[in-house]
Amino acid sequence: MKNPQLILFSIFILLTISTISQCHPLDPLTPQEINKTKLITIQQSHIHSSSNLTFHYVDLEEPDKQQVLEYLSSRKKNGPFPTRQANVVVQANNETYELVIDLVKSSIVSKKPHKGNGYPPFTFNELFRASRLALTYPKFKNSISQRGLNLSEITCLPLTTGWYGESVTRRLVKVTCFYRGSTSNVWARPVEGVSLTIDVEALRVVEYTDRFKARLPKVEGTNFQSPNKPNPVPCYKNKPNIIIQGHEVKWANWEFHAAFDARAGLIISSASVFDNVKKKYRRVLYRGHISETFVPYMDPSPEWYYRTFMDIGEFGFGRSANSLVPLVDCPGDAQYIDGYMAGANGEAQKVEKAICVFESYAGNVAWRHTEVGVPGKLIINGQPEISLVVRMVATVGNYDYILDWEFKKSGSIKVGVSLSGILEMKATNYTNTNQTTNDHNIYGTLVAQNTIANNHDHFLTYYLDLDIDGLNNTFVKAKPTTFRTKTPLTVSPRKSYWRIVRETVKNEEDARIQLGSEPVELLITNPNEKTDVGNIVSYALVTGKPARSLLADDDYPQIRASYTKYQVWMTRYNKTERWAGGFYADRSHGDDGLDIWTRRNLPIVNKDLVLWYTIGFHHSSRQEDFPVMPSLYDGFELRPTNFFERNPLLEL
Repeated sequence: MKNPQLILFSIFILLTISTISQCHPLDPLTPQEINKTKLITIQQSHIHSSSNLTFHYVDLEEPDKQQVLEYLSSRKKNGPFPTRQANVVVQANNETYELVIDLVKSSIVSKKPHKGNGYPPFTFNELFRASRLALTYPKFKNSISQRGLNLSEITCLPLTTGWYGESVTRRLVKVTCFYRGSTSNVWARPVEGVSLTIDVEALRVVEYTDRFKARLPKVEGTNFQSPNKPNPVPCYKNKPNIIIQGHEVKWANWEFHAAFDARAGLIISSASVFDNVKKKYRRVLYRGHISETFVPYMDPSPEWYYRTFMDIGEFGFGRSANSLVPLVDCPGDAQYIDGYMAGANGEAQKVEKAICVFESYAGNVAWRHTEVGVPGKLIINGQPEISLVVRMVATVGNYDYILDWEFKKSGSIKVGVSLSGILEMKATNYTNTNQTTNDHNIYGTLVAQNTIANNHDHFLTYYLDLDIDGLNNTFVKAKPTTFRTKTPLTVSPRKSYWRIVRETVKNEEDARIQLGSEPVELLITNPNEKTDVGNIVSYALVTGKPARSLLADDDYPQIRASYTKYQVWMTRYNKTERWAGGFYADRSHGDDGLDIWTRRNLPIVNKDLVLWYTIGFHHSSRQEDFPVMPSLYDGFELRPTNFFERNPLLEL
């Protein structure tokens, strides 16, 4: 090791690594651990020189679940968790390598090249270099000059390319460009008809097209800054109702672990709710996070067909995380958790205020009742709905995703996503919809003169490792079913009624559900635990809008994201299966991921189960979405169903 900077870096790590300590086995890697991971990779992997090595994924190697549960149940805080490992993906000379590094023993546990399809997430450095390269390309500069535009006002942005049946040998991005002028809204003024395909490894343009010229949308009306700025109210720390120690959060009757991850963004783990009747915390969720997104645009033209993004696997929500702004993203009394991740060079990078935690009261009612049946009394009682929200915001290109986990005192966990940001727009010569009557090549809404916002979808698939009162759970469909009455008409005039018919789902394939096809309540039960009156304890999945992918099954983007044909899946727990579209999402072929795993059709009765749920939006844009989009919300809820002996709000 002759690099003097690396020598100094090694000394620094050796001096600081002794400060590493974690209180929870699922704590994210600390900055010191990230830097130590880099050092061990460079010194011991023998992959290539450090100058040629790029880090694409550095994360905690998830420890054995049973070990974690045993550690947490005994609360052995007098000693560290026995294992602490890092999962690393690096690239050198167009080759991808996977490593597992033992941070306790300072050694490499395993190292192997990736031989399958797909590539790891892009680094910011790669995307930045591709953007800059476009501005220096002679043919592009000539195209800009011919349009009478100023090159210094051009912004170029790289987009992932997807896969369309071709043999993939290179990591590519397609670069599309915009003319700023005097607007803050870069996306509103595309230089339509021009695109560059760039090899990010060789850093060269491999394809250039300038097919046509479309009128540049005007700059007027495109700015989106709000004229009103929030008053600078100080943030209050150490709020007594919320206790945060490291990454562990305690509030009301809940305790859970909140962590930042470069790929998933916000991860909630070991969530348990206190039962005041049983006088103990009861397990609900072992681990939950967004697993993958799928955002296909509905324009088949050469400049648009490839825009079928899988943002989690191609970019990463954590890599796209915002430092949250008090009084905009979070209320003034919110508490914050910083996030750390590895940069392209392997060194720790800090995202300040990556997660906020706050109490929320929107004026809703948790429960209430007015009773007039007691002689001489009018009884009115109830409780306000006060919940705890854990929030993160990721900005991936033009869209902002506000990600919420809301914990309710009733025992419910509500998970929601709000979409905001800027539409991805296409320049056109049309100024009024009257001109588009006979044009069948319009794939969206004319939101402003010379500006079309193309139709598209957003699918956000969640990974939810539920442990309802224990490891062994069962998936049950509870269907309201109509029956004819057998009671004689002389006794009752009623002819029909409904009752619940429960169906136990026995294997993974039968657990796939397209919502909206029939009325059904979906229950994750623990058949080994019952209430005092004999009901099986469970949590219900309260679903949102029944949106699923409408693409043809043989369409290449749909092959890659085949899991979006169903909104609900259930699989046997396997700690290596967390990413619905496969681990290597960029230019993937659809030969890994949720749809592939469930073809084994394993039995799922009384097993450790993982629920997968997809929040879906079919977004046909409105003029009100321009120049910036009001938030669009959807979500789902995990609601206790015969889990408690009675309403837990009365016990608090």
